[in-house]
Amino acid sequence: MKVLVVDDSKAMRMIVMRTLRQAGFTDLVIEEASNGNEALAAIKTSAPDLVLSDWNMPEMNGIDLLRALKSEGHAVKFGFVTSEGTSDMRQTAKDAGALFLIAKPFTADNFKVELSAVMN
Repeated sequence: MKVLVVDDSKAMRMIVMRTLRQAGFTDLVIEEASNGNEALAAIKTSAPDLVLSDWNMPEMNGIDLLRALKSEGHAVKFGFVTSEGTSDMRQTAKDAGALFLIAKPFTADNFKVELSAVMN
């Protein structure tokens, strides 16, 4: 399975990748992007199976990325890994087509619970 991790913080991308491994998802091909524009280009060229995106990023934020993907007809599985997890944000994410929203700080168990159904 190919996963695209999108976050403007290189350190956070590394933490997300490590947490995926700790959660037991070890047979992944993981790519990275630092904002929504980079992610959109990467999705068009490499066709990941899953996108894990931050919400707040420069150039194009995560919700705009998700909306752009949906408007262009991309059916890639999409979830948020972000520092904010208010009920309004969760509803906005769900309405836009996100499968889940994992709020920071997170654990490997959070990833296991949220991603198990998505990864299989």
